[in-house]
Amino acid sequence: MQTLGLGHGCILLHVSHCRRTASPSPPAPPSVSRNARTRRLKTCTAAVRAGAAQPAQMERGQEVKVVKLRAVEATPESFASFGQVIAASPDGDEFGPHDAQLDLSRGIPRFYIMRLENRPLKFSSITHHASVTQCLGSIGGQDWYLGVAKPSIVDDGASEQSGQEGSKPVLRSSAGHYYLPPDPAEVCVFRVSGPKFLKLNRGTWHAGPLFKADAVDFYNLELSNTNVVDHTTHYFKKHDGVTFVIED
Repeated sequence: MQTLGLGHGCILLHVSHCRRTASPSPPAPPSVSRNARTRRLKTCTAAVRAGAAQPAQMERGQEVKVVKLRAVEATPESFASFGQVIAASPDGDEFGPHDAQLDLSRGIPRFYIMRLENRPLKFSSITHHASVTQCLGSIGGQDWYLGVAKPSIVDDGASEQSGQEGSKPVLRSSAGHYYLPPDPAEVCVFRVSGPKFLKLNRGTWHAGPLFKADAVDFYNLELSNTNVVDHTTHYFKKHDGVTFVIED
């Protein structure tokens, strides 16, 4: 698999603290109620949070690089950093580490069949879910592909202590958690062949499913509101000037 040396530093925006500006011989300030002071404090806090680090954007006119990635067959060993590969087991087997280790504790599980159409072997964005593991598999065992990067969720307490970790900015998702943006150099692609499915660890970045057929039906296990409140997406083309094409 081809590796990249394309990481771009992200710009950390500096936020001025909310303050009052003195002026010569000011008139006596009107009395302010406790509720008004509380509203002002909340406004200042929101302004600081809104100015948190944002992903860097590529400069206007910068050429987008097309990076070709060769797909690797997903096996329990090759996919271990991202989740699990689950294949058929004999009826009557007891639960063990070879089974999908699920975390569905933060909501109502949703198990459904989704039909995907026109998903060619290329991508320029990647997504993670911070509150749930996810299981994906093609119905009928058709081959499909998934671009992935390792989870990069950051502990909330650590993120409030510092706006960055090393040279990378710590970002806050609209879902409320903190994370580091994925490094384009660490993206890889897996092929899933035959009657098996993938379990993605909580926070694993993923792009897909992608496939060569016109349409494929997939079974999907996540939470009932994952698609509404737990979608954090990084746009490689916009922020890193990179788009990926899968070779296989």
